[in-house]
Amino acid sequence: MKKLTTLLFILLTFTVFSQEKLSLEDCYILVNKNYPLAKQANLLAKQNALDLEIIKTEKLPQLDVEAQATYQSDVTSVPIVIPGSTIEPPNKDQYKAAISVNQLIYDGGLINASSEVKNTLLKTQQKQVEVNLYQLKEQVNQLYFSILLLQEKRELLVAKKIQLETTLNEVKAGVKFGLLLPSSDSVLEVELLKVEQQFTEIGLTKISLIETLSKLIGHEISTKIILENPEDSNSLETENKRPELELFQLQKENIEASEQLIAKKNSPRLVGFATGGYGNPGLNMLDNSFQTYYMAGLKINWNIFDWNATKKERKSLLVNKEIINNQQEVFMLNTSIEMNQQQSEITKISAFIESDKTIIELQNKILKSANSQLKNGVITSSAYITELTNLYEAENNLNTHIIQLLLAKTNYKTTKGISLISKEEITH
Repeated sequence: MKKLTTLLFILLTFTVFSQEKLSLEDCYILVNKNYPLAKQANLLAKQNALDLEIIKTEKLPQLDVEAQATYQSDVTSVPIVIPGSTIEPPNKDQYKAAISVNQLIYDGGLINASSEVKNTLLKTQQKQVEVNLYQLKEQVNQLYFSILLLQEKRELLVAKKIQLETTLNEVKAGVKFGLLLPSSDSVLEVELLKVEQQFTEIGLTKISLIETLSKLIGHEISTKIILENPEDSNSLETENKRPELELFQLQKENIEASEQLIAKKNSPRLVGFATGGYGNPGLNMLDNSFQTYYMAGLKINWNIFDWNATKKERKSLLVNKEIINNQQEVFMLNTSIEMNQQQSEITKISAFIESDKTIIELQNKILKSANSQLKNGVITSSAYITELTNLYEAENNLNTHIIQLLLAKTNYKTTKGISLISKEEITH
């Protein structure tokens, strides 16, 4: 029993721990799974299956039932008299009930071509859903890295608070023994209260961003969540793998399938038929009595002239293909422009990071000197806080630029249609 309790505790601890961490890739997976638009892929597949079943029914026997009763103002009669023979004209009231069966024997591949159009259309529509979901990645990126930046700011704020508390204890000791002015510790206590306000601001902002991200990915996220840095060592110089390119290709394939369908429309259709009925008169129009009858045979239908409708439909498809090529060209141009801008942003932020490291190194030296001067009563607590704040701002700028660079590289790869980038690639 004790072992079972221990095992359950370990599993529970693991579950809670796993729920407290979230990666950017997890967000991508969740948004693709839970965003309402994702349901369309399955709905489109169901619709396509029904459409294919409808098309296939054309291969099955077609059964028609017909019944009619008529009264005619005149009927066919024989205008001559034949000696020894009496030919009665048909009744003016006539009745007929019949069942006809038509079986398609040959359609020139029209049904198969129609099915292929439906299948290529399904692939195109599902790819469009994928494209729309992919475009949500930029929103996920912005929210994710905004929360990640708040995490970094909070860690720096914790370090600043610890530094202030350590210095405050030292200053209080100096005030107690008369080495420092009595108000020196009050300045530090005020600064600590400001730090607490910053903690509150960061916490509330993080909660708001987490709630927005939760709604976007359709998954409840704890406010204590720890977001993981994206990890990927791929180079930025890779080929474009955006799903839009596959969408353009599928749209062209759908047009090609439609061209094949148009080519089959004017193919001859061979149908076998059989009709059985009961009526007055039957097939013998000169017999004025109710009779059963049947008829069977083959018929062919071939539209040899359609007023150039087929030719115009093909021209329309060619224009549509040119439109798709133009859309692809525009997409590639806009993507290229966007990537150039992102590369410039990456270069600029990278330069800022190098400057930030130098500034932090120099500011650490200044703060170390200020700390010594404060203990010896050479400068006031306000002067020390100024230097401490300068160091905090410099470290905050470095972390901000690192997160911005992570975001810029992730956005670049999102624009390219490829994977993520790790923080280690930047800091090293």
